[in-house]
Amino acid sequence: MTYVVSDIHGEYDKYREMIKKINLGEEDRLYVLGDVVDRGEKPVAVLRDMSARANVFPILGNHDVTAYFLLRRLNREITEESAVDMESELLSAVAMWQSDGGDTTLRDFRSLSPEEREELLEYIASFSLYEEVRLSDGRQFLLVHAGLGGYSPERELEDYCLDELAFSRPELDKVYYSPDLTVVVGHTPTISLSGRHEVYKSGNMVFIDCAATFGGRLACLCLDNGEVTYV
Repeated sequence: MTYVVSDIHGEYDKYREMIKKINLGEEDRLYVLGDVVDRGEKPVAVLRDMSARANVFPILGNHDVTAYFLLRRLNREITEESAVDMESELLSAVAMWQSDGGDTTLRDFRSLSPEEREELLEYIASFSLYEEVRLSDGRQFLLVHAGLGGYSPERELEDYCLDELAFSRPELDKVYYSPDLTVVVGHTPTISLSGRHEVYKSGNMVFIDCAATFGGRLACLCLDNGEVTYV
């Protein structure tokens, strides 16, 4: 089976419960549509579990991008003693990130050894921008964190930049590329679209961010049969 989950946001217990609930086996594939870190209490635990599974395929979300670039810059200045020497621009960016949930990720990162920090950063850097999935029955899916900003049917997928794929908001009711293609995204909480913490469909898009870290639920979509599992 092929599964898709998004916006785990450090909710390790929900993530682990989901793994058990769908009975993820070695022959299955799990795509994680970004925003693994921030807000929840155990972002590093989620990353470590994901990195240990050969059948988990991560895609970059905007929170993962922000965490990566700031943690990469902070990696040499991560102690309290050296914090006073940070440039004001960096301190301001870190403060903004912390206020948007980055405090839990920074806390976990600081508890790691230098080697563990580097391994974690390398893992985040390995996340893809999007994934194209074709099932054995011929159905096609595009998996991306945010959407396709600046969309044009003439643009190839590889022409979209990081900001357009990880930060932008898609247009509702739009059909991207072909009605035979299903585009699965996170990023936009479904409660803002339908008023419910449930997977939402619009055009040829499926929104699966059910606000797991904001009192909602973690949703996992099975591409093979369309079933949704909630935790």
